Amino acid sequence: MRSASRLKLCGAIFDAPARRTQLAKLEEQTHAPDFWSQPEKSQKIMQERKRLEEQIDQDTKILALTSDLDTLFELAREGENVNGDIEREMHSFAGELEKLETKMLLSGENAGRSAIVTIHPGAGGTESQDWAEMLLRMYLRWAERNGFETVITDRLEGEGAGIKSVTFEVNGENVYGLLQSEVGVHRLVRISPFDANARRHTSFASVFVYPQIDDEIKIDIKPEDVRVDTFRASGAGGQHVNRTDSAIRMTHIPTNIVVQCQNERSQHKNRASAMKQLRAKLYEHEMDKKRAEDRKMEDTKLEINFGSQIRSYVLAPYRLIKDHRTKLAIGDVDRVLDGDLDALIHAYLVFRKTGKTAADGKDVKDDIPD
Repeated sequence: MRSASRLKLCGAIFDAPARRTQLAKLEEQTHAPDFWSQPEKSQKIMQERKRLEEQIDQDTKILALTSDLDTLFELAREGENVNGDIEREMHSFAGELEKLETKMLLSGENAGRSAIVTIHPGAGGTESQDWAEMLLRMYLRWAERNGFETVITDRLEGEGAGIKSVTFEVNGENVYGLLQSEVGVHRLVRISPFDANARRHTSFASVFVYPQIDDEIKIDIKPEDVRVDTFRASGAGGQHVNRTDSAIRMTHIPTNIVVQCQNERSQHKNRASAMKQLRAKLYEHEMDKKRAEDRKMEDTKLEINFGSQIRSYVLAPYRLIKDHRTKLAIGDVDRVLDGDLDALIHAYLVFRKTGKTAADGKDVKDDIPD
């Protein structure tokens, strides 16, 4: 049975007694008199404590569900009509196991880190800019659903509607590993709300994801290699409009990587945030160079450009979201655009690990219109 095999996999990566021992040791550290004297260290310990508590809670929940199912099966053997209860409990059980399986499928040294996400609209003016803003909302809702904190560090408004670009942080455990499924070009097909003749339009937007790199990983950034420009932050105007040059733009001259932040009124805070982005992008730049040869065979099917979108979102003439890598098709478009990405993320992680698609042998629509 599929759930039984998943349970074995979960047991291989989750050891509740060991987690409880680790948690007890962390609890001892939090009671030390000088615990809060080193904010960065104490914050990491508190984050680790929260992570362990969540894992232990999940283990407890699975054990409780297993016990409930055992009881229901026993009642069924005795002739009780509990089919509806069994179906409901099995659904909950499968959901919890899928969450654990998703974590098991995460790979890479940075999979457990928080992430920095950037979205850029493709050609198409207002149409693509509006699509980029729809994607931004989708990811913010996904983060909210999963209890992750988000901070928009840079946002450039579009002309008339949408956004020209946006950069934001998603802070939480495994965020970078989970959002690897979103890297690439996203395609939207819909009846344009900006077309008086109600014609169908196709829009594109690209999504990039970088791991947040802390001070434990050394990234050598020479001051002479970075050009720092200050400018006045853009906004909607009114009494809160920024009247000082507090926004920061950093250009790493050797790589021509550019980052900027205008979220805070303080130039100092914007500078710190921009440096965090620069460190993340430089780290990913170096890792890409090291992985280039190894991933040539793997990534030919995952190449990112505007001619090979990873996913299509069709709102007309029918409604369907299709991931072109995993072949997973979802008809409930509104649910996905409202941030329910779990099925898409899980299918991608399975595909990356095993090469198996989610829709092999199923009747799904491949005729996505232009």
